[in-house]
Amino acid sequence: MKKIAVVLSGCGFKDGSEITEAVSLLIALNEAGATVSCFAPNIEISATNHMSGKPENEKRNLMNEAARIARGHIQDLAQLHAKDFDAIAFPGGYGAAKNLCNWAEKGAQCEVLPEVKRVITEFYEASKPIGAICIAPVLVAKVLGKHGVTVTIGEDVETAKEIEKTGARHEECPVDDYISDRETKVVTTPAYMYDNARPNEVFKGIFGLAHELVEWA
Repeated sequence: MKKIAVVLSGCGFKDGSEITEAVSLLIALNEAGATVSCFAPNIEISATNHMSGKPENEKRNLMNEAARIARGHIQDLAQLHAKDFDAIAFPGGYGAAKNLCNWAEKGAQCEVLPEVKRVITEFYEASKPIGAICIAPVLVAKVLGKHGVTVTIGEDVETAKEIEKTGARHEECPVDDYISDRETKVVTTPAYMYDNARPNEVFKGIFGLAHELVEWA
């Protein structure tokens, strides 16, 4: 049975992991026959009110927030090593672009959280598959752009331009499909990069990504 690590960025699409994407990924990976372990950085983050979209006047622990999705079964990202797993996957949500890196602020000039950069690099160098959903492919583009990795975030022209500034290649993709880069073993799907996407369409794309990930693993 393949072991897949899932890296969460909080809980909720405005300041963490997008819940539908994260849950769809967990279901699809299990359905594909994998066992899943969830990880998150042990850092403080700024919270956002999901009704108003305005910042809250409080800080929250990212691991504690991610534990809401993982039913309490969460580990510090510092404990994740490629030697212990067959593949890794990153759900989307604004947290991927705000907490795991500062792409939301700086685009292609962003800095990736050191532990996130480390694990992506480890899995790549071990030739183990990497999956990324929604906006999370920007993490892969930033870290692996120099290797000419191909990713998708759908058809968002401006984000695609920023991705290509990293050296990565962008390929357009509908919400219910996924893009495989077999050379670098990276698979990505746009999910809620399409604002009007329906949950079943998002799940279909993630389902394909998960099964591809497990097959490669």
